[in-house]
Amino acid sequence: MMKTRATTNNRVLSSFRDPSGFLFHRDGLLYRQVNQGYAADYEKLISSGLYESLTKSGRLVPHREVELVPEERTAAYKVIQPEVVRFISYPYEWSFSQLKEAALATLSIQKRAIQRDMSLKDASAYNIQVHNGRMTLIDTLSFESYREGEPWVAYRQFCQHFLAPLALMAWCDIRLGQLSRIHIDGVPLDLASRLLPRATFLNPGLASHIHLHARAQRDFAQANVQEARRGRKLSREALLNILQSLKTTVQKLSWKPAGTEWAEYYSNTNYQDEAFRHKAELVGSWLASLKPGLSWDLGANNGYFSRIAAQGQGTYVVAADIDPAAVEANYLQCRKDKQQNILPLVLDLTNPSPAIGWENRERDAFLARGEPDAVLALALIHHLAISNNLPLERIAAWLAVITKTLIIEFIPKTDSQVEKLLRNRPDIFPDYSREGFERAFTKHFRIEKCAAIHDSERILFLLKRV
Repeated sequence: MMKTRATTNNRVLSSFRDPSGFLFHRDGLLYRQVNQGYAADYEKLISSGLYESLTKSGRLVPHREVELVPEERTAAYKVIQPEVVRFISYPYEWSFSQLKEAALATLSIQKRAIQRDMSLKDASAYNIQVHNGRMTLIDTLSFESYREGEPWVAYRQFCQHFLAPLALMAWCDIRLGQLSRIHIDGVPLDLASRLLPRATFLNPGLASHIHLHARAQRDFAQANVQEARRGRKLSREALLNILQSLKTTVQKLSWKPAGTEWAEYYSNTNYQDEAFRHKAELVGSWLASLKPGLSWDLGANNGYFSRIAAQGQGTYVVAADIDPAAVEANYLQCRKDKQQNILPLVLDLTNPSPAIGWENRERDAFLARGEPDAVLALALIHHLAISNNLPLERIAAWLAVITKTLIIEFIPKTDSQVEKLLRNRPDIFPDYSREGFERAFTKHFRIEKCAAIHDSERILFLLKRV
């Protein structure tokens, strides 16, 4: 996993809510301590065959038991070392299909667990990560022994973390997925119920799992909870039926990318075929010489150049774009191609994911999740400088904090895409020129290579931080 900030005793700051165990770092490696209180459930996870079934199918991150002095010796039962996840991402950074796949993966895991007399005790979207191209559970301690007759304890959490945001994205507005960033414990069901249109009351799954569920939560809040729960039993068959109902409801939710400004950027751009081919050739050859392990493609659009970057052996590419339609298209293409080393994410670079949660330390800021070996900033700077009024000097300084190696494209005012940005606003950017660009960026970077893209006025730079 990516290196995460830890306390002085090496514990990962985001790993504190579950008494079953916690993550910690030792000598640059990540481990998980399994506490004595979880010993029986851990042994059942292994002996039941559930661990083997889930890891073989790519639904649970594999681990190995290690002989290591525990971080907290008095509480410890075992120490395990999980397989590395290349880059940690969060549900509010995912496209619609990414969140939908994560929801279906969670339900599949729960169904398999029930079949082996275990159950997920939590269904947090934060426990799911993209690993080897699949949505994978990374919390080995999420399972507990199934007790006949008891309801699924994580049902409400699943609805808040997965079903509610998916329904709002599908029925209302794709941007409502960002509610997960505000509500770290999941979108409140009463809020989702109020925001969803009346037509969703006629949808059996949404009516049951969101609208009636929200009403039941309200009624429980007004009644004695112990009295309300007394005598409630849920058979195994009934529980499996609920899981099937949730699965059907999620599967029927859909969102088709359309109508956003940059979703089909490469179809509408002024690039000639030769210019596009030459740009791709330059990017590919420069990256081949750099051999980056982790690359960020900022303003990745549909991921065309991310795929070029991902061709390098051992390279992993985080492909970020502000447009949810472009990110959706990128992710669907990755799934179609079975691409395992590209992670498309929805990200506004002018307002990137911050550190949130308890003490602002539960979820790391995007920029704190590891330094990339190289950054691509293609067809991006004019959006930052002109659409968002960001001075070139500030952009250069910010990129210099992020990376030592930068491949960036400068697009002049005479380019049709920049003309489009300036069409309905005054030109208040006297420093936006090649000279101004080089003046700002050479304060922080050294120009290693510079090439004019054929049949265009665009310039590609390879820069190294000084």
